[in-house]
Amino acid sequence: MALYDRGQTHNAGNYKDYEVENNTFVGSDLALISFVKQTYQLFAGSLLAATVGAYIGIFGFGNVVAQYYIGFVILEFALLFGLMFARAQRGLNLFLLFAFTFVTGLTLTPILSSVLGLPGGATIVAQAFLLTTAIFGIMSIFALRTRHDLANMGKVLFISLIVVVVASLINILLGSQILQVVIAGVSAILFSVFIAYDTQNIVRGLYDSPVMAAVSLYLDFLNLFISLLQLLGIFSSRE
Repeated sequence: MALYDRGQTHNAGNYKDYEVENNTFVGSDLALISFVKQTYQLFAGSLLAATVGAYIGIFGFGNVVAQYYIGFVILEFALLFGLMFARAQRGLNLFLLFAFTFVTGLTLTPILSSVLGLPGGATIVAQAFLLTTAIFGIMSIFALRTRHDLANMGKVLFISLIVVVVASLINILLGSQILQVVIAGVSAILFSVFIAYDTQNIVRGLYDSPVMAAVSLYLDFLNLFISLLQLLGIFSSRE
């Protein structure tokens, strides 16, 4: 589900020059600040839309989502691909962004319902969210402070993502809980690194659209949350 082949969304020339006059930002710096601000505003809005979708899915249409789950997943992909093609069309790109994140919230219904059905399920969900938020903050700060160019990790991260996806598909057939723990653990590490990777790309001006930058961060956050939720849910069910 993740969008990680981002060659078309990068534009290394947008904010390449950084100049300061009289201790104030000028030119491209002001544009970059505005871009980053818009990105995180859209990211926050995406999390809100997903939360609303998850709430409606759990407390309103849980049976509908379960019955037509494959249809919702297909819709989720369709909205994501539509967003990729319409990323430069103002208005439509925002509609598709929030529609996509809302539907991802709906598709979280099965795993959330499963975890909430465990003893202390609400606490597990809260812990997963808080851990995700904490890791997101830590990796974002790391991306801003490190001197290493994380852009070189793009191919390795993408290949790792493919391996995780293939392993997940295989485990659908095997149904191995041990393998699921391994996959969830590797995914948690992978998407943590993706957060730093995408954050650094954003602050370096390597995206041509704040909408696509926001959806990249959102997918990192979402997949990290799902991975941690799976791990905490599995370990809790064993107690």
